[in-house]
Amino acid sequence: MLQRIQTVYLLLAFALCIVCLCLPVAHLTPADSYGMSTIDVFNLWISCEGAHIFWYCPVMMGILVIATALIFLDVWLYRQRALQMRLCTFSMILLVAWYIAYGVIIYMMLHTGDAPESWRPHWSAALPAAALVLCYLAFRGILKDEMLVRSLDRLR
Repeated sequence: MLQRIQTVYLLLAFALCIVCLCLPVAHLTPADSYGMSTIDVFNLWISCEGAHIFWYCPVMMGILVIATALIFLDVWLYRQRALQMRLCTFSMILLVAWYIAYGVIIYMMLHTGDAPESWRPHWSAALPAAALVLCYLAFRGILKDEMLVRSLDRLR
């Protein structure tokens, strides 16, 4: 199982998604700072000066948790390559959906009444993109294995 390169790709993608869940994905600078420092935006909450301010937007975290769980499940389905390819494709779609949700949430934060002066993405916002690339490489590896098995079946 671990000797297959797609398993290594999937484990790396899983680790990147876990790290993205734990780190902030953006920093906001308030327009009326009143002595406040930057605001850190995590996947589920906002943190300002060390205090967690919960906000109801579990979309980003929900998408990333489901994608992470599917990637982890994908590692253990190495005997069922067709299902493994489908789950890999679905997790790639979810990672793209995470970026769409990220863009929509930042857009909504910038265009509300209490709009922050500026925002800048954190480096951890690039981790789902790296996981997306790794999932694509794993998909190609799984497809190559499936083609090899089919070609061997033809020879028999």
